[in-house]
Amino acid sequence: MAFEITINEGRHSIDVDGDTPLLWVLRDVLGMTGTKFGCGMALCGACTVHINGDAVRSCITSIDSIGDSKVTTIEAVGKTPAGQKIQTAWLDLEVPQCGYCQSGQIMSAAALLASNPHPTESDIDDAMSGNICRCGTYVRIREAIKQAAQSGG
Repeated sequence: MAFEITINEGRHSIDVDGDTPLLWVLRDVLGMTGTKFGCGMALCGACTVHINGDAVRSCITSIDSIGDSKVTTIEAVGKTPAGQKIQTAWLDLEVPQCGYCQSGQIMSAAALLASNPHPTESDIDDAMSGNICRCGTYVRIREAIKQAAQSGG
């Protein structure tokens, strides 16, 4: 089946089954490999993207549910004000260790700051609770979110 979707401000025509997860459209059809496969059940957060600004798990989001929504991936999140702040803080504080989960972590953190520029500790906990880091960089992740929130703008 043919679908027209907007990803990172560009229109893409794809021909896949409607129940194909967005993750596989991004990675296998469009070659956008920044979004990672982790668990396939929306439990780890590695596949997080934005749909109309909301953090969603692309591994369980079917392509036929996208419609006219706008998808943003890790490849373009740095073009948004919140994404730019998060990416800068991530680099400043050397957040990644192995780095595998980081695209999902960044996407969740950017969605948080876009909707809540001054999050509390509880807000950060809530927004990031679905993202797992096997290397345990949670302290640096939290500090980067706080630094990005304090960077103004």
